[in-house]
Amino acid sequence: MLKVFNTLTRQKEVFTPITSGIVNMYVCGPTVYNYIHIGNARSAIAFDTIRRYFEYKGYHVNYLSNFTDVDDKMIKAAKEANTTVPAIAEKYINAFMEDTNALNIEPATKHPRATENIKDIIAFVQALVAKGYAYESEGDVYYRARKFKDYGKLSHQNIDDLEVGASQHTDPEEVARKEDPIDFALWKGAKADEISWDSPWGKGRPGWHIECSVMATKYLGDNFDIHGGGQDLTFPHHENEIAQSEAKTGEKFANYWLHNGFVTVGDDNEKMSKSLGNFVMVHDLLKTENPQVLRFFMATTQYRRPIQYTQANLEDANNNLKHLQTAFNNLHYRLDDAEEGNDHKTEQEIRQIEADFVDAMDDDFNVQNGIAEVYELAKLANVYAERPVVFKDSIAFILKTLTELVNIFGIQLAAESLNDDGIEA
Repeated sequence: MLKVFNTLTRQKEVFTPITSGIVNMYVCGPTVYNYIHIGNARSAIAFDTIRRYFEYKGYHVNYLSNFTDVDDKMIKAAKEANTTVPAIAEKYINAFMEDTNALNIEPATKHPRATENIKDIIAFVQALVAKGYAYESEGDVYYRARKFKDYGKLSHQNIDDLEVGASQHTDPEEVARKEDPIDFALWKGAKADEISWDSPWGKGRPGWHIECSVMATKYLGDNFDIHGGGQDLTFPHHENEIAQSEAKTGEKFANYWLHNGFVTVGDDNEKMSKSLGNFVMVHDLLKTENPQVLRFFMATTQYRRPIQYTQANLEDANNNLKHLQTAFNNLHYRLDDAEEGNDHKTEQEIRQIEADFVDAMDDDFNVQNGIAEVYELAKLANVYAERPVVFKDSIAFILKTLTELVNIFGIQLAAESLNDDGIEA
């Protein structure tokens, strides 16, 4: 019985899909103004691993992950590069696909872009205005956060405390345009020479939060199974998505909210940030590191836990991955002299290891306990490979099981040629 930790309720809940055998899942993607950093990669890897486990269990997964291809950062990057926002978006979307492919992250079922859904975004905002949840002010459109009675329910914050924070961190000119400091932008009026689209409120562009509400409901329905993303998106981004979506549709937006932990850098566990200068771009990292090792390193930490990015931890991951590959090689080598038939006792041991693996993963995708079972399987493979007599069917069963389980972590094992000494240590 699969249980997931729901940020909304702050407890583990039995996962029950809306439609039997199908998982509809939306995961916030990057703003494509630069190469992705390892924090972005951690989120993509975590949810790809979750997706793969659902698929291993027999679910069909409709997996959506968006590209934010217009916002303030995009406009700034385009100006600095003396090019256009669409050109910047295209460059870094291509880079994202290249980097995630190297990390063996499955492409989303669909990667919708904000700029491809402008008409739908405008219609969504119009519906919120018509219901009294939004208002126009000097070409901008804002959401009345206080009107949504459950505002703050995802991040478990009091709205009055949020108002104080909003007043301290919002541009004074923007605050002056709002009815309430906590209100947030659904549509932003265009400044001179900015990319823009015609709307009932004049030329402008979408706010950041609205695009995900529109694309999630457009492609997955008003109510879907799982919404995921980084822990830093819980507030305000996901909080605002809930407020917008549920006000518009009258339905619960997502049934389960899953958030992955941060990436820290170095032995002192500093949170990765641009201001600290400890930002690590995946595009650069892949020039020096084996992508399978980077993938394995991130995929084998439970998604809600922080990951400490250090060279020592990468080396540990590399060694552990080598042990799995060695076990695979050792067993594959024995196919040449294996006898026909199978070993029932060994196969029963394999089934028990796989059952223990499933028990671990069913507990909110506990990959650390799950990979421990994979190591047990590798140990069994090594012991079996050293037997004087081995059987082809049992070797095939071990290899198949090992391949399937490591595939959940995004790792692909392939037979390698061995030296004349035969079985590796």
